[in-house]
Amino acid sequence: MLQEGTKAPDFSAQDQFEKTHTLADYAGKWLILYFYPKDDTPGCTKEACAIRDAWTDFSDAKISVLGVSKDSVASHMKFAEKYSLPFPLLADEDRKILQAYEAEGEKNLYGKMHFGTLRITYLINPDGVIAKAYPNVKPDKHAKQILEDFTSLKS
Repeated sequence: MLQEGTKAPDFSAQDQFEKTHTLADYAGKWLILYFYPKDDTPGCTKEACAIRDAWTDFSDAKISVLGVSKDSVASHMKFAEKYSLPFPLLADEDRKILQAYEAEGEKNLYGKMHFGTLRITYLINPDGVIAKAYPNVKPDKHAKQILEDFTSLKS
């Protein structure tokens, strides 16, 4: 996982509407870049819906949110529509963003180790520096924790 205080790696990927996003698009803004394993799975749905439910708070704080997984643009569109997600989901099918942000690795699933996407989030400050890194995300409580940490960082 990338460390707090380091420069966030650049990225470029399409969202569910085929709009390309880069880190430079968010210069001068706070950005949540959250990585999740797979669209429409229980934990990933809880996490996305918790962020959706806190969307007014994120908007009021002027924090942009991008979800990232290796799913396709079409998969992201279905997922976003099904759960009314108001933020972009980036399709990282070639896993370049996952690799740059060290969001891949060994994980334990039902007692078996396998390689896959790690549930990691980065809060990136307006200067493009990682202000906070979240290695062990609790999907249903994550949005609230980010907002609390943001408030602490801003004061």
